Amino acid sequence: MGRIRTAEGDVTVRIDIDGLSEAELIDLNNRIVERLRFLHQARSHKRMLDFKIGDRVSFQPEDRAIVVGILTRYNRKTVTVITEAGERWNVAPHLLHRIIESTTAEEGNPNVVPMRKK
Repeated sequence: MGRIRTAEGDVTVRIDIDGLSEAELIDLNNRIVERLRFLHQARSHKRMLDFKIGDRVSFQPEDRAIVVGILTRYNRKTVTVITEAGERWNVAPHLLHRIIESTTAEEGNPNVVPMRKK
């Protein structure tokens, strides 16, 4: 059963899959999978925009210590984070946590990461 949103409100639509041919079932499956991918990408994009370039963030890779760095770029599915050690990570936005620090003028800019020369 599915719901269709109209000007009058939601309408329930029944799809009798028992009456569909194999080709129609494959088409329906492809449309459902595409819709689910779109919803996933929309959620990921929304989470990505919760962060700004220059935000100090942290995340924890599997079997490793927490990694801290600066968000430097939005990618299609991930964001790029440059760590304090100069490592570059592409991270899914739902794994990130914003670091909120109180800074004073003497501490300098927390969003500046020293980069190694090549």
